[in-house]
Amino acid sequence: MPLQDDMQLISVDDHVVEPPRVWQDRLPSRMKEDGPRIVDGPSPAGQPPSNVWLYEGRVYPSIGLNAVAGKDRSEWGLDPTRYDHMRPGCYDPQARVDDMDLDGVQAGLNFPTFPRFAGTVFLEGKDQALALACVQAYNDWTIDEWCAAAPDRLIPCVLVPLWDPVLAADEVRRTAAKGARTVTFPENPVPLGLPSFHTDHWDPFWAATQECEMPVSMHFGTSGHVPMPSQEGPMAVWISLMGTNSQSTFSDLLFSEVFHRFPGVKVSLAEGGIGWMPWLLERIDYTWERHHGYQNYNTSVRPSELVKGRIHGCFIEDLTGLALRHQIGIDQIMWEGDYPHSDSQFPASRKRAAQVFADIPDDDVRKMVETNARRLFRFPRRAAA
Repeated sequence: MPLQDDMQLISVDDHVVEPPRVWQDRLPSRMKEDGPRIVDGPSPAGQPPSNVWLYEGRVYPSIGLNAVAGKDRSEWGLDPTRYDHMRPGCYDPQARVDDMDLDGVQAGLNFPTFPRFAGTVFLEGKDQALALACVQAYNDWTIDEWCAAAPDRLIPCVLVPLWDPVLAADEVRRTAAKGARTVTFPENPVPLGLPSFHTDHWDPFWAATQECEMPVSMHFGTSGHVPMPSQEGPMAVWISLMGTNSQSTFSDLLFSEVFHRFPGVKVSLAEGGIGWMPWLLERIDYTWERHHGYQNYNTSVRPSELVKGRIHGCFIEDLTGLALRHQIGIDQIMWEGDYPHSDSQFPASRKRAAQVFADIPDDDVRKMVETNARRLFRFPRRAAA
């Protein structure tokens, strides 16, 4: 059956390509030379120069990582090399809303592109004062300009300075006061050279997200870790395995003290799929019961009890997960569209969703495509004008 007309699709995982002047328009004058800016890069003979980011003298060529919405699959690649090689909806908020209307999507949460999904580019900064200013400039842009252009359509998602948990907590509080609805964070800090979830290092950050009711959105691959069993395999191997990053995060968090010390923390695992959740949780409970005698983990609450209301799974298409939706928890599943990446169904997301949800009762569908996201991100419907 078709989706009911009053069901508004909310994508909890889309992506924005930052316009060229995000940082140059917001950084102090003394920082603009070293701050992120677009310059000409290399190009094939006879072609216009590519657009690349320059930050502290380092070149970052991926201006639009996998921003292939609207292109034929024969044209797909990792990186459009110029802004005029991608749809304006990638970087212009009004054009994005137009594309959402075309796609049948009401609202979307967008992860960054140049800063990477959780701002890890700024971990590479030599000047931490500049890096902090860059994080804050991005956040001000995404709240005050990108999302403000369509406040009932675009959900504010912000970065934090990952090198300092106290500064990260401060930025959570600052942006929450400005209207941010979620903060993006690595699904595993360790490959980035940062302390793990099993330390108290991140306690100021967790405390701030709990205090501000700010869910933590963890997109797979943010850590930079790519699951690649063999060097000879095609890229398709790690693309198909990227969801295992979310499975590792799921287990890591449940055996950590995070939810014990901060029971109000909530996490969204973007683009990780959901079909694996019942089996892995069964395995985690089994392990928790049998191995606590010689390991140092908290035994006060069964892991499956910690999941409820705290860890939310996200999927684009996952028929296995939908069949197991009540074992996962129907209130903890959210739909994602992934515009403008290659997993997106644009411009047919609503049409495809209707096919995927065809045999599922309307009440369940409504939760997964809309109301779960509205509750988690505190993003209510606006009354009709």
